[in-house]
Amino acid sequence: MNFDLTEERQMLQDSLRRYLRDKYSTATRNQILESAGGMSADVWAQLAELGVIGALFTEEQGGFGGAGFDIAVVFEELGRAGVVEPFMDSALIGGRVLAACGKTELVEEMIGGGLQLAVAHGEPTSRYDLSHVRTSVDGGKLNGRKAVVMNAENADHLIVSARASGDEADEAGISLYLVAKDAAGLNIQGYPLLAGGRAAEVTLDGVEGELLTEDGFAVLGDVMALATMAQCAETLGAMDTATRLTNDYLGTRKQFGRPIGTFQALAHRMADMLIEMEQARSAVINAAGNLNEDTRTRDMNISAAKNLLGRAGRLIAEESIQMHGGIAMTQEYELAHIAKRITMADHRFGDTDHHLERFIALSAA
Repeated sequence: MNFDLTEERQMLQDSLRRYLRDKYSTATRNQILESAGGMSADVWAQLAELGVIGALFTEEQGGFGGAGFDIAVVFEELGRAGVVEPFMDSALIGGRVLAACGKTELVEEMIGGGLQLAVAHGEPTSRYDLSHVRTSVDGGKLNGRKAVVMNAENADHLIVSARASGDEADEAGISLYLVAKDAAGLNIQGYPLLAGGRAAEVTLDGVEGELLTEDGFAVLGDVMALATMAQCAETLGAMDTATRLTNDYLGTRKQFGRPIGTFQALAHRMADMLIEMEQARSAVINAAGNLNEDTRTRDMNISAAKNLLGRAGRLIAEESIQMHGGIAMTQEYELAHIAKRITMADHRFGDTDHHLERFIALSAA
């Protein structure tokens, strides 16, 4: 099979990689991380102009991509450069939810870079269960609490899930609402994240929202499948950077008058990292290629990829730090941030154990 990118995707990858290489240095990222919002509005606008956000949406939705491999190309490059701007949570998850709910004007504004979103779905006791929603809606008023809401402080609107009927774990009865950031009764308490960016605890006390859909679980299921695959691609890009930095370091750091990469023990460990990289890349390709299959097939392949990326990512992050030594722990060195991103990525959208159990359950079904 031919796994080469199409001409359009290759151009997108080349232009995005060139921009990030020239404009997104470790020093630049550290400055962004220390800023109040945890992101750069200039970087966001420039990448939107470059077409990064448009590549996440289909032509029918106002973009020019939207397929699994389009999304994978974008997020692999974002992961390779350690970008902390909320393209995952605001553009992909928030934007694709709005697109699925027919909010064309807001999607167009998002693609143009003029809109920030946050999806408030996870709750303090929900862990990775998409159907676990306690936040309620009564008479159009939302009441409840949402946990670790990414990009909530920067968002112009929040997309909030709430239960209109059924028990707290039922798939049916979940609706999605669009809530303005300045809505009465909405409280946002933000904090920085270890891997970059910011999140918040969100409390809703009689908050008014615009109903987007009463079939919230199905919409979230489809969008979270995209996001999980994108997270795998982002982790792959970060793993590639960690592997490259380690290989370069082994070739330049000398001990006993020779590069330490010539020592057999370290050479074997480097070979193991390269093997894990190839397996991880194959898993991402497989997940991206199965996004349009039936739900069970799609979710099986995504869970297989997420489990493998979690295990491979842990190995590469740990080996990279160990073979670098103390320099790997300094914030001024690129690997420090990249290793954090790889490690924390395993806990987004389900960790290795969660996806192993999910894969077994789907296989048995």
